[in-house]
Amino acid sequence: MFAKKTYQKRRELLKSSIQSGILLFLGNDECGMNYADNTYHYRQDSTFLYFFGSDYAGLNAIIDIDENREIIFGDELSIDHIVWMGTQPTIKEKSEAVGIHETKPSQLLKKYLDQAIAKGRKVHYLPPYRPEHQVKLFNWLQIQPDQANQKSSSEFVQAVVNQRNYKSEEEIIHIEEAVNITADMHLAAMRMAKPGMKEYEIAAAVQEVAVRAGGQLSFPTIATINGQTLHNHYHGNTLKSGDMLLIDCGAENRMHYAGDMSSTFPVDKTFTQRQKEIYQIALNAHEAAVAELKPGVRFKDIHLKASRTIAEGMKQMGFMKGDLDEAVHQGAHALFFQCGIGHMMGMDVHDMENLGEVYVGYNGEAKSTQFGLKSLRLGRELEPGFVLTIEPGIYFIPELIDMWKAENRFADFINYDKVEQYKDFGGLRNEEDFLITKDGARLLGKPIPKSIEDVESQRS
Repeated sequence: MFAKKTYQKRRELLKSSIQSGILLFLGNDECGMNYADNTYHYRQDSTFLYFFGSDYAGLNAIIDIDENREIIFGDELSIDHIVWMGTQPTIKEKSEAVGIHETKPSQLLKKYLDQAIAKGRKVHYLPPYRPEHQVKLFNWLQIQPDQANQKSSSEFVQAVVNQRNYKSEEEIIHIEEAVNITADMHLAAMRMAKPGMKEYEIAAAVQEVAVRAGGQLSFPTIATINGQTLHNHYHGNTLKSGDMLLIDCGAENRMHYAGDMSSTFPVDKTFTQRQKEIYQIALNAHEAAVAELKPGVRFKDIHLKASRTIAEGMKQMGFMKGDLDEAVHQGAHALFFQCGIGHMMGMDVHDMENLGEVYVGYNGEAKSTQFGLKSLRLGRELEPGFVLTIEPGIYFIPELIDMWKAENRFADFINYDKVEQYKDFGGLRNEEDFLITKDGARLLGKPIPKSIEDVESQRS
C-alpha cells in the first residue's frame, strides 16, 4: 500500500475532474472455481485499488462529490470467518490507512443510493466486467445486465483514464520491479528448455519465479511451440529439435503492478538459417519502433513504421512484392503481422482494458476496422508518464494463408507460392516495456537477450 496522502490526492483529483454526483466503485468479490468455498486466486479491481488501496474481498465504495463524503461499505469478519481465515484488520483500520474515515455495513449502500436517486442525483459507475458487478448494479440501480455497459458513465471513465494513464514515480518503481521479475522468468525459460520437455514444464518454471519473488502471474502464461497462435494457452506439446519456443509471460508484484515481456528462442542451441532470417526481420521492426518512441508521436504511426519494416524484410525474402507503402496502407502485410505493436501497461497488463480502448488508447477517437490495424490497442499521441509495450512479430497462420490465397486477396503484394513454403514455420516475437519520458523513452527493467547472438548464448 502507498502512503495515505497518495490515495487522498488521487481522490481529490478525481473529484475535481467530475465535480458533481456520486461515484460508485464496485470492488471484486471472491469467485468459486467449482463450489463457493473453493475460490480462484483473489484479485481486487484495479480502479478500486488505485483510489482505495484495500486488497480485500467484499468491499464497495462511493465518493459523494456534492456532500464531500467518502465511504467504504463492507461487513466485518464474523468469528466463523476468523476461524478459517485468521485475524485481519477491521474495515475501519483498512480505510483509515488510505484516509477514509467513514465506513458502513454493506446493506446500507443500497439505501444511500436509493435516497440519492430519489433526489434526482446522478450516480456514476464504470463499465462492469464481472457477473457479480452486473448483479450489484441490478440490485442497487435497477439496471438490466444487458444495459449495464451502455449506461455506464463516460465522464467517470475518462476521468479515471486521465489519471491512471500517467504513471507517478512511485508507480514506476513498482512497475519496474514487476518487469525485473518478468525478465527473470524469461531467462529461466531460455536456460532450461530442451528437446523432450513439455511446454507445461516451462510454464510451471516461469510461474515459480514470479511466486518466489512474492508476486503472481499478471496474465496466463503463453509457452508454446505454435507461436502462430497469438494467445496460445495450451501447454501440452513436447519440445522437439528444430522447434522455436515462444514465451509471453509477466509477473504481478505485491502492489499489483504488471510486467509483460515476450521472447522467442530455438529449442536447440542455435536457430536454423530460415529461423534466423525471419527472426531478424521482426527484430529490425522492434528496433525501428523503439527508435520512434517519444512524446508527441502517434503510436499508430510507430505501428505503421514497424509494419513497413516487416514488409520490407518480407519483400527481400520474396514473400511480398510491389509498392510496399500501398501494401501497408491496404493491410496486405497483416498476413504476417496480424496484431498491434503494443498496449498500455500498469496495474492491468492491458491497462484499463475494461474501461475501453477508445478512451485508454485512442483518447476518444474511433479505431480502425481494418484487419490487423483493428487489433492495435494503442494509437494515440504519446505523452510523458505513459507505460507501454513494444512487441512486433511475424506469424505464419496456415488457415489465414489458405483463406487469403483462395480469395486471391492482395495478389499484387503477396507471393503465395513463397508463402506456402513457410506454412509450417510458426510465429515469433520479442516484447519489452517502456516509459515515455519528457524527451524520449526509457526501457523498464533489465533487458533480456534479443539479438540472435545473445539468444543463442543463453542456449549454450
